[in-house]
Amino acid sequence: MAISDPLGDMITRIRNAQMRRKTKVSTPASKLRARVLDVLQKEGYIRGYSTVEFDGGKSELEIELKYFDGEPVIRTIERISKPGRRVYSSVKNIPHVNNGLGVSILSTPRGVLSDHEAREQNVGGEVLCRVF
Repeated sequence: MAISDPLGDMITRIRNAQMRRKTKVSTPASKLRARVLDVLQKEGYIRGYSTVEFDGGKSELEIELKYFDGEPVIRTIERISKPGRRVYSSVKNIPHVNNGLGVSILSTPRGVLSDHEAREQNVGGEVLCRVF
């Protein structure tokens, strides 16, 4: 099955797994997905992730979800830039999520960064998703 939006698929898998209180969820592996998961792990929204290799060169990312007092740490996660409508932002216009309590994840020329890292490095880019 071809997926037109791989990152949106991963975000939906995370959201669905958290609604069912799953501890782990798996998604097909890609470099972009892994870089977004690096940012989520660094910001404390997931416990971690690992790559699982299969025969035939296929691999999956197994994501360990994080909960606090029985509630998911990620309250909302949504895709901003979609295949039909890309959303770009300069460093001056990078959106704040819930007055800085959440994080926007951007794809920049310096890699996939959180919004505050992008401001520190003075670089804008494509706004991939928003997490709170």
